Amino acid sequence: MGRLSGHKGRSLGQRVDWTIIFIYLALVFIGLINIYSSVQAEDPAGILDWQSRCGKQVIWILTAFFLGAVLLFLISPKIYEPVSAPVYLLVLFMLVAVIFLGTETKGSNSWFEFGSVKFQPAEISKISTSLMLAAIMGRQGFRISRFGNLLVTAVIILVPMAILVFGEKETGSALVYCGFIFAMYREGLSGWVIALAGLAILLFIVTLTSSVTVSLLILITTTSFCSLAMEGKTNRWVTTWLPALIFGFVAHAVYNSLTQDLEEGALALTFKPVYFIGAACLGVGAYFLWNAFRKGRAFHWGLAVTFFAGIMLVFSTNFAFNSILQDHQRKRIEVLLHMKEDPMGVGYNVNQSMIAIGSGGLHGKGYLEGTQTVYGFVPEQSTDFIFCTVGEEWGFIGCLIVIGLYVALIWRIIRDSERSRESFTRIYGYCTASCIFMHLFINVGMTIGLVPVIGIPLPLVSYGGSSLWAFTAMIFIFLALYKDERKFF
Repeated sequence: MGRLSGHKGRSLGQRVDWTIIFIYLALVFIGLINIYSSVQAEDPAGILDWQSRCGKQVIWILTAFFLGAVLLFLISPKIYEPVSAPVYLLVLFMLVAVIFLGTETKGSNSWFEFGSVKFQPAEISKISTSLMLAAIMGRQGFRISRFGNLLVTAVIILVPMAILVFGEKETGSALVYCGFIFAMYREGLSGWVIALAGLAILLFIVTLTSSVTVSLLILITTTSFCSLAMEGKTNRWVTTWLPALIFGFVAHAVYNSLTQDLEEGALALTFKPVYFIGAACLGVGAYFLWNAFRKGRAFHWGLAVTFFAGIMLVFSTNFAFNSILQDHQRKRIEVLLHMKEDPMGVGYNVNQSMIAIGSGGLHGKGYLEGTQTVYGFVPEQSTDFIFCTVGEEWGFIGCLIVIGLYVALIWRIIRDSERSRESFTRIYGYCTASCIFMHLFINVGMTIGLVPVIGIPLPLVSYGGSSLWAFTAMIFIFLALYKDERKFF
C-alpha cells in the first residue's frame, strides 16, 4: 500500500507518540539506577565512572538516545519496506559468521568482540525478522490461511531460530521468536495453531515428568474430542471414548503402584498399559486417516497430521532433551519441573532471586538497602536478574509499577498499530510488541521460578549495549513509521 497523501498536514508534535517515548525513558532510567544498585558489591565506583558497569551503561544510554533520534527524525521511514529482504539476509549472514568468528561466552557462540565492546547479532535479528515479516505479510492479497503463505512466514521465523539453537547455542534468544505467532494470529492465523503449540508444550513436559504412556493418553484424549466435537458427536466421545481413556489412565496408575512391590520381570508376563495405549494409537490414527481420505476437509487432514506429529514429539522428547539441549539447560529444566533439587547448583540463582523478591515485601527495603543486592548474593543481577533488585528494594509496589510500564508500552504499540492504515506498520508494530512481551514474560518468569533460567535480558532495564540499542531501534523504527502515517490523518 502506498504512502498516504493529502493537503493538510499535522505538526511534528501531533505526529509523534510521546507517551511511548516517555515510557521508554522511564524504563531506561529505572534500569540505570537499579544497575547502579546491583553492581555495588562487585564494583563500588561512582555512577559516572566510565570503567564501571554503571558508567558504561550511561554511555550505552546516551548513544541509544542518539540512535533513536536519528531513526525518528533523520532517516526516511519509506526505506524500511524495500530494504527488509537485504537486511534480513545480511543479519542471517552475521548470525552464521559469529559462530566461526565470535567469542564464546558462557557456552554460547553468539558475540562479536571488538576490544572491550561486545556485540550480539541475535539482538538485531529480531528487528530484521520483524521487518521481513511485515514486508511479506503486508503484501496486497496476502492470506496467511493459504498454505504457501504460511510456509513462507514459518521459514522466515524458523531459519534464524535454527541458527541460534544449533549453531550459537542461544536457546533463550530463539524462544523469543515464538512471540511472532501473536502477530501472525492478528493477520488471520487460526487459533488452532496456538492451541497446538500449547499441546506440544504440555506433551513435552508430561513426557519428561511422567511417562510416554500418559502423554499418549493426553494426545488421544484431546484429538479425539476435537474430532467428535467438530462433527457434533460429543455424546459419542462421552459414552465410548472417555470410559476407555479413563480405563487407560487407571490401568497405568495401577501398574505403577504394583511395580513398587513386584519385580518387573514377573509383571511383564501379565499386563502392561503400554500395550493398550499402543493399540489405541493405531486405532485412533487409522480413524483420523480414514476420515481425512473420506471427507477430504482441511480440518480432518490437519487433525491426522497433528496426531501423528504428536506421537513423533512424544517419542523424540527424551532424545531432544538429552542430545540437543546443553547440560546446564537440562539441569535448569529439571530443577524447574522439580525433577531434581539442586539449591546450591543450577537452582542457586533462582533461589537467591526469589529470596530477594520475597524479602522486599510490599514497599521494599529501600534504595541501596537490599541485602541480597548490596552483598552480591544473586549472580548476574545487573543483567538477567535485574528484576529481583526491583523486588527487593522497591517491593511489590515497585514491581507493579515496572510491569505496569511494560504493559502500557505494549498496549500503546498495539493501539497505534491498530490505528495504522498501512499493513506494514501494523504488522511491524505487532512484532515489536510481541518481542517485548516475550522478553518480559521470560525474564520475570525466570526470576520468580516459573520458567527455566535461559539468559534473557529485561528490555531497556538490564545492563548491556546490544540489548538496549536493539530495543531502542525496534521501538523508534515503529515510532517513525507511525509518525510518517500521521502526516495527513
